[in-house]
Amino acid sequence: MRSLTVIVPAHNEEEGLPATLESLARQTLRPDEVIVVDDGSTDRTGEVARSFGVTVLTPPGNLGSKAKAQNYALPHCTTDLVLAVDADTVLAPDYIEKIEPAFDDPGVVVAAGNVQTRYTRTVWERGRSVEYLFGFHWHRPIQNCANSPMVCSGCCSAFRRDVLMAFGGFPERTIVEDMDFTWSQQIVGRKAVYVGDAVAWAADPETLTYLRKQVWRWMAGFCQNVRLHMGQLLFRKPLLAVWVLVALLEIVTAPLWWATPFVVAATTDRPLAPTLAWWACAEIVLTAPPLVYAARRRKLPVLGVLLNIPCVYPTKVVNLYYAWKALVVELLLVPLGLSRGLTVYEKGRAPTPAAMVGAEPSAAR
Repeated sequence: MRSLTVIVPAHNEEEGLPATLESLARQTLRPDEVIVVDDGSTDRTGEVARSFGVTVLTPPGNLGSKAKAQNYALPHCTTDLVLAVDADTVLAPDYIEKIEPAFDDPGVVVAAGNVQTRYTRTVWERGRSVEYLFGFHWHRPIQNCANSPMVCSGCCSAFRRDVLMAFGGFPERTIVEDMDFTWSQQIVGRKAVYVGDAVAWAADPETLTYLRKQVWRWMAGFCQNVRLHMGQLLFRKPLLAVWVLVALLEIVTAPLWWATPFVVAATTDRPLAPTLAWWACAEIVLTAPPLVYAARRRKLPVLGVLLNIPCVYPTKVVNLYYAWKALVVELLLVPLGLSRGLTVYEKGRAPTPAAMVGAEPSAAR
C-alpha cells in the first residue's frame, strides 16, 4: 500500500474548510498526513485547520495562486503519492481507497475521480450540475478508454510524488495547473487516468459574478495550454490532440448551432415556433440519455436531473462568451504581443454561506 499526503491550499476558507477536513478524516483508507496551506488568509482559516489536528503551513504572504500554494507544501511531503484537494471540495469516504489502486500501473502518474456539484440552490449551480453529470459520465469515460483524458481535475487529483517533484512541482506557467500537468505528462508517454468510482463534490459558484471569474480562468487556461502544448500534442499524443481540436471546433461552431432555428426561419417559409421546437427536441435527444444514465449511476432522482436541463443554457452562454474571449486574447493577442493574457488567479466561488456548512452533498434538488 502506497503512502499518501493530502495538500489543501486554502485562502479565506474558514467556513468551507471544515467539511473538506471532515471528509478526509472519514476516509476508509487514511492519508499519512494532511497539510493545509493557509495562504494569506484574513479570516480564521489557519485556526480552523489546526483544530482538526492537521499540519498547517503559513507562507509569509499570499502566494497568489493555487499552484504556488501547493508547491509551498510539496517539499514537506515524503510519501509516495500526493493528493491535492481544494478547500471547498468534499470527498466520498472511499475516495482514497478507490483512487490509490490506479497507481498499481507504474506508468500512471496522475489520477482523478468523478466530480459532482455539492449544492444545487441557484440556476448557476443547477446548470453546472448538468454539465458535470454529462461530462463525467460521457466525455471522461470515453477519453479514459482511449487513454487520453483531457484533464485530471485539480480539485481532487492524486500524483506520483517523485514524478511531480522531477517536473518542478505543480506548473505555475499557466493559470490552470491541472490541465498543464495532465497534458505535459501524456506528451512524454506517461499515463493520466480517470477513476469514475471515486467521487468528490465541489462547491461551485452560486452567483453570476463568481461563475464569470471561474469560467474566464478555465477558458483562458485551456487556451494557454493549447498555445503551449498543441504542437507536441499533434506529434506525440495525437488522440488527445483530437479531443482538443474538437473542443475548439465546438467553441467556434456553437454560435452557428444556437442561431440555426432563427436562420432557418428567416431564410425559409418555415415558422419560427416549429423550428425552435425541432431544435429543442434535437438538444434533448443529444443530452437526455447520458443524463439519465448518470442519474441512475449516481442514484439521483432522474426527473430532478432532467428538470435542471434548462438551467444549463444560461451557464452555456457564460461559457461561450469567455471561450471566445479566451480564443481572441490567448491565441491571437498574446502571440502578437498585444496582451499578457490572464495571469492573476481569482477564486471562482463566493465563501460558503455559514448555513450550508456541514450540509450533505447533493446534485439534484
